[in-house]
Order: sequence, then structure tokens, then C-alpha cells
Amino acid sequence: MGKIAFIFSGQGAQYSGMGKELYEASPAAKAVYDMADSVREGTSKQCFEGSTEELCKTVNTQPCVFTADLAAAYALVEKGIKPDCVAGFSLGEIAALAFSKMLSDEEAFRLVCKRGELMDKAATENPGAMAAVMKITPQQVEEICAEFDKTYPVNYNSPAQTVVATTSENADKFCDAVKEAGGRAKLLAVSGAFHSPFMAKAADGLAEYMENVDFSEPETVIYSDVTAKPYEGDYKALVKAQVESPVKWQTIVENMVADGVDTFIEVGVGKTLTGLVKRINGDVKAFKVETPADIEALEF
Repeated sequence: MGKIAFIFSGQGAQYSGMGKELYEASPAAKAVYDMADSVREGTSKQCFEGSTEELCKTVNTQPCVFTADLAAAYALVEKGIKPDCVAGFSLGEIAALAFSKMLSDEEAFRLVCKRGELMDKAATENPGAMAAVMKITPQQVEEICAEFDKTYPVNYNSPAQTVVATTSENADKFCDAVKEAGGRAKLLAVSGAFHSPFMAKAADGLAEYMENVDFSEPETVIYSDVTAKPYEGDYKALVKAQVESPVKWQTIVENMVADGVDTFIEVGVGKTLTGLVKRINGDVKAFKVETPADIEALEF
């Protein structure tokens, strides 16, 4: 058997009740929720009982999904399943930072709370739109983006799916251009144009916040969304850049496989990353874990 990777889910799959079963079944998971509540009162209640509208607000989504992600990862470790490396999609990378011990759980949680606040503010001050593009290559998407002002590929999810950030004014015209090129574009129900220059102020604010945050060397190899390679160099610069730079998910998965990973376990909310992994490489195993039953069902 090859290496195991934990992959931490990102914003978009949140739902009311997320993590409740693990909270009730796993002491390790419960400890994460208790930590979150001690820093940000009501986080567990939001995860378990929050309305869709409440959970979709970036200031709530990011701390709640972080908590569910990290709780699932620790529940797996509690059962004796440990990864050789980790990666996180967008905000999932902050949970991966905590798991790899680059930050304490509390420091990472405080960081993700600040990140959510800053990104929410940037989205309000500099509004934009996002669209998922399917059926055409990333290179074709880049060519179409070049035809529009302030339009950027931001999530390289798989060979056949790229997410784009643009202005609200350009959104419909961009989708029409994708259709003319033989692709399909779907506008996403998001509150901002994330992982693009629209988030420049949020990135600057996060850099300022991190001046008082100390990062440790990772105890588990962690791949960066920005470089698609293991973290090295200026860790704070990578965390800052991640807010305003594309997520190179396809390349991360390809690099992990090249480095010996043949089993991916998505920890946290939903199964989006599990699906992307299978589209990127059909030969690897991919599982999702967000409930005790998911853990019991794991077979490598």
C-alpha cells in the first residue's frame, strides 16, 4: 500500500447538523468543538443548528467548516488512521495547518476567524461573481478569461472543471462565451470573488494579523494551494497569497500521487474533493469521512 493523504474540505458544502454525530461519538472530535466554542462562543450551535442563510455567511462558514474538518481528522487519528501528508482546499488549508502542527488548534482557529472576517469585508467592498466552467480545458478557460476585464481562473479543480472569478457585470457575458466555445458555465451562489485580486485587501489584512503569529515547522507534510508543492520558505507569505491566488488542486493531487499517495481521505464536510480526486486520477482510492459510520466503513 502507498501513502495516505488527508484532504480538508473547503467552503460550499456546509449544512446544518455538520459534525454533530462525530461530536457525540468521538472525544477527539468533541475537543475540537469545545476549543472552538471557547474562542468563538456558539460555533458548535451554528454547526449543529444554524440555518442555511446563517451558515452561508463567510464569517460563519469559515470557522464552522474548519471545526468540522479538524474534528473529522482527529477522529480518524483516534481510530489509528494517520496520514503521510495533507492538503486543504481553500479554507481547508487552515485546518491542514493546524493538523500538521504549524499552528496550534486555537491559533489556527483564530486565524480562520480573522480570514473569514477579512474576506467577507473584501467581498462587500469589492463585489464580484464566480462561475464553474465544465467541458473545456483549463487552457481554453484562460483564453476566454483573457478576453474580459478583471476575469481570472481561480480554482483549477480537475481537467474538466475550472472556477473563474469576474465582475458581476461580466458574469453573464463570460458564461455566454464559454457556451460558444463548447463548454458549460454555472454561476455559483457565493458571496465574493475568492482567490483573485478581488481579495487583495483581505490578503493584506491577513498578513498584518499574522505579524503576531508564529509558525512552526510542519510535523506532517502539507501541500500549498499556491505552489501545489509541500510548504517551504516563507510560510506566512504562502498563507497570505492563498487568499488572492488560484487554488491549484489538480496539480496538488497529481504531485501527491507522484510522491507515492494512492489513498485520499476527505475529512470534514461533503464529498466534493473525493469526486475531484477520482476525476483527476481514476486509479487511486478516495474516501470521505464526516460521520462515525464513514470511519467504520473505511477499507483500504
